[in-house]
Amino acid sequence: MNNQEFKNAFDYLVKEKGLDPELIKEAMTNAFTAAYKKNTGEDADIRCEINTDNGMIRVFKRMTVVDGELENPDAEYTLEEAQEEHEGAQVGDVYETEVETEDFGRVAISVAKQVVLQKIREAERKQVMDEFRDKTDELMIGFLAMEDSRNYYVDLGKARGILPKNELIPGEKLNMGDSVKVYVTKVEETSKGPSIRLSRKHYGFVKRLFESEIPEFKDGLLLMHGVAREAGVRSKVAVSSTSANVDAIGSCIGEKGRRIASIIKTLNGEKIDLVLYSEDPEIYIANALSPAKNLNVSIMDEKKKEALAITDKENLSLAIGKQGINIKLASKLTKYNIQVKTLDDINKQINE
Repeated sequence: MNNQEFKNAFDYLVKEKGLDPELIKEAMTNAFTAAYKKNTGEDADIRCEINTDNGMIRVFKRMTVVDGELENPDAEYTLEEAQEEHEGAQVGDVYETEVETEDFGRVAISVAKQVVLQKIREAERKQVMDEFRDKTDELMIGFLAMEDSRNYYVDLGKARGILPKNELIPGEKLNMGDSVKVYVTKVEETSKGPSIRLSRKHYGFVKRLFESEIPEFKDGLLLMHGVAREAGVRSKVAVSSTSANVDAIGSCIGEKGRRIASIIKTLNGEKIDLVLYSEDPEIYIANALSPAKNLNVSIMDEKKKEALAITDKENLSLAIGKQGINIKLASKLTKYNIQVKTLDDINKQINE
């Protein structure tokens, strides 16, 4: 690699890859140390001087003056040897001799390149981990870059995330190049580098969407108390207001329904039930069973978290929901095992 080639490579790694210039210099020093050792068989102390303006690389062999016996003859002088070559030499002095890199053999240069590539890969992996390790449980936006039989691969800038197809919202279709919002479920270091796992069907995706679309959450005017989700079908989101001047449900819906419409669009048409949170579990459960009305809720066993909701025949099917989805999500949201019955059901049980 000539000077101009090195300068171009250095500029690319710093500007395009965002690597720390000092890491690249360290990699080059390690590379030429390995190359020198490969070429000479010496365990030498090598210093690289890299001019990033013109790409010139100078390599120096460093010899340290020591008192007494040598531990590493390839990197140390005795005081007597040093004084023969350098007048006034003292213990601890370091003398350098420039090494011509052109003298390195082809094998040694190959070793140097491998070391540089390895160090750069390590630096890139570290940089990705440093940037993404705190992104777990966060919402990100990327572009669909690749696809195989099991996964989509999302370009997140300096890294690609893995979006398994079984983590899509059921029924949605994505195309290459699409901009897509994703939820980060896990970031971990693997033997192949950082692995960033993504999802669109995780309940956290709904939670972060609300926080990103509705500024009152960030401002502390609204609180989110839980999300229960059946991806592609329905989600229930429990919210409350910290201000008497802010309507929790209305703020989530937005003017002319724009806020909730934007969220529903991102969720591929998934239905959203906004549930007003209450510290009174009976009121909270009644709210969570929406769209059913006329509910009389009683806590049957606080320790076992069991509750009974009594309603009329007209609201029974609404409370239970299609295939039981409404009562299932209400139970998950409130963390109570909820039963829904009519007054007739209760009377029959009593008479039996």
